[in-house]
Amino acid sequence: MNLNDLAPISTDLASTDLEQVLKARRSAGRKLLIPYIPAGLSDDWLDVVVAIASAGADAIEIGVPFSDPIMDGPIIQRASLQSLNRGTTPMSVFSELSRLEVGVPLIAMTYCNLLFHAGYERFLGWLLDARVEGTIFPDLPMEEAGGWSSFAKARGVANILLVSPTTPKDRISQLCEKSDGFVYGVGVMGVTGLRDSLSSGASEIARSIKDVSDRIAMVGVGISTPEQAKEVVLDADGVIVGSALVKILLDGGGPTGAYDFVSSLRLAIDG
Repeated sequence: MNLNDLAPISTDLASTDLEQVLKARRSAGRKLLIPYIPAGLSDDWLDVVVAIASAGADAIEIGVPFSDPIMDGPIIQRASLQSLNRGTTPMSVFSELSRLEVGVPLIAMTYCNLLFHAGYERFLGWLLDARVEGTIFPDLPMEEAGGWSSFAKARGVANILLVSPTTPKDRISQLCEKSDGFVYGVGVMGVTGLRDSLSSGASEIARSIKDVSDRIAMVGVGISTPEQAKEVVLDADGVIVGSALVKILLDGGGPTGAYDFVSSLRLAIDG
């Protein structure tokens, strides 16, 4: 089934709350930081969310585990499997999140299968109950995103689209126009994971977005250290960091380890 087969409701909303928050922070001269964590990884995963918000995250990407995370490399795949083995479900993720007030926007990252299975109304209900302000579906192409994007945006939830290093310039312009919240620039070809050095594609994708749009340009995938994050924000509005943080959690770092790492990222990009 094509996602556009589900009729969207009309909307005249200019932007979502997520986009307004991030634009206000950018206007104030702040470089933006969005850490990623997998939901349900451990008993203290909600404490991790609170910790990284306190450490200076501008928004937090919550990974809803899925059995076939095609964008993700070994670290996040391992985390997803561990979470699923603990009995984590989309309903349990959003139910637990609904108990939190962290003071920064939350973004759900997962795959289209879960959206299809739940249906628009049910999935959006989970998001709203948990006060989640955005979604990222890496396997949802722009041509099939319109139905969900309009449906969600009408209720204040942004649907964020991805731009890869090989995306043609005319398509980048289209993706920027249709993405809500921000534009997710993929910094390296391939899956998520730790990198010893920063790919030149990270800065190039940020510049490619900036050349065609004033939308918030976030860059993720392949950013592993504070030094790499600092280099990326010379061109990008901010960075998304996942695998390096997830590795700390898998190694037992818990909320304290997460806080320390996100604080180091914050210090680097503010420097």
